[in-house]
Amino acid sequence: MKNDPTNVVSKSKLLFPRAKHDHIQGPIDAPIALVEYGDYECPYCGQAYPIVRAIQEQLGDRLCFAFRNFPLANSHPHAEHAAEAAEAASAQGKFWEMHDMLYENQVALDDESLAQYAEALGLDARRLIGEVLSGAHMVRVREDFQSGARGGVNGTPSFFINGVRHDGAPSFDALLAALVQPNAR
Repeated sequence: MKNDPTNVVSKSKLLFPRAKHDHIQGPIDAPIALVEYGDYECPYCGQAYPIVRAIQEQLGDRLCFAFRNFPLANSHPHAEHAAEAAEAASAQGKFWEMHDMLYENQVALDDESLAQYAEALGLDARRLIGEVLSGAHMVRVREDFQSGARGGVNGTPSFFINGVRHDGAPSFDALLAALVQPNAR
């Protein structure tokens, strides 16, 4: 059941991270799985970003963290290109580096800035921007978005802990408590 291609069981419940599809940090078989649906231009995702990093540091190998794109293009005009830039960076082996760069520079996500970030990360910036402008990674971004929508995601950030949506506050204490609560999920 873990490898179901739809990755959705029912509304507000998703299956665990998929090794060959998701961007993952930590062991895929960790006892705790945290999936985030995020938007690089969303200020709330920007606030959650250092919280997730601190939780990863706290839990270490007990946590498998997966990030999925959920750009809210109607509210955030640069969100889709930012998500595509992250995917284009992934094609060059640097998803997480671009993911971090985008969250750390949320106020500048226009195409020129994306190219500058690619250069700063040692990526082929011309290739990255070409892929963004051509929509080369839009299918992947839409797959993530659709899996979230099928799972009940309607805003960002949205977190799922061991397959169950976390509707509590995305504060460090609340999220950590939900993650380590025995038999909570």
